[in-house]
Amino acid sequence: MAGAQCCSNPPTLDPNSGAGSVEQLGGLNTYISGSPNSKFAVLFVSDIFGYEAPNIRLVADKVAAAGFYVAVPDFFYSDPFVYDDINRPLQVWIKDHGTEKGIEDAKSVIEALKSKGFAALGAAGFCWGEVNVPIEILGAELDDFTPPAIVKQFQEILAARVHEVDSYVEIFPNVAHGWTLRYNVDDEAAANSASKAHKKMLEWFSKYLK
Repeated sequence: MAGAQCCSNPPTLDPNSGAGSVEQLGGLNTYISGSPNSKFAVLFVSDIFGYEAPNIRLVADKVAAAGFYVAVPDFFYSDPFVYDDINRPLQVWIKDHGTEKGIEDAKSVIEALKSKGFAALGAAGFCWGEVNVPIEILGAELDDFTPPAIVKQFQEILAARVHEVDSYVEIFPNVAHGWTLRYNVDDEAAANSASKAHKKMLEWFSKYLK
């Protein structure tokens, strides 16, 4: 499923953005930030606008600056969603980027990361998560796709598994779907909310990747 909020505030893609570089990893062009000598690696999975969005690279650089090796693969093969392409709306674009292919590509990237000898791997997804490992869910109060009521259901389910997997769930007020990446940089409140979420994500990685 996808909705209008998935497309809100589309970024201007910039292949030269970020402090890192683009390399091949698991057969995919991948934005890499951080030292290969880091002990821990983090896989970033972008939203529909892909790995050339400046904000996802900015967040990757933040995590890398804290000592992690961060990989942001181009799971869309140079075909991110184009907001103003009227001939290929979101529901059409999604059909060309199914989850099965994404899962297989992610496995290849993960294996490539493992081969580099990192002590542990983490992942940050901007529309998905994994409930078999410690998971942090940072939701938005104004999210039409995953509203607070749904996030609270996730919280209840995870709470019932407290002895199996650690979790943390928080709903951020006055923000909408895409708020951690596609916020208006001129909106101080929006930027502060995104920065707070980035900090919580980094704290989660620092806690469990060790």
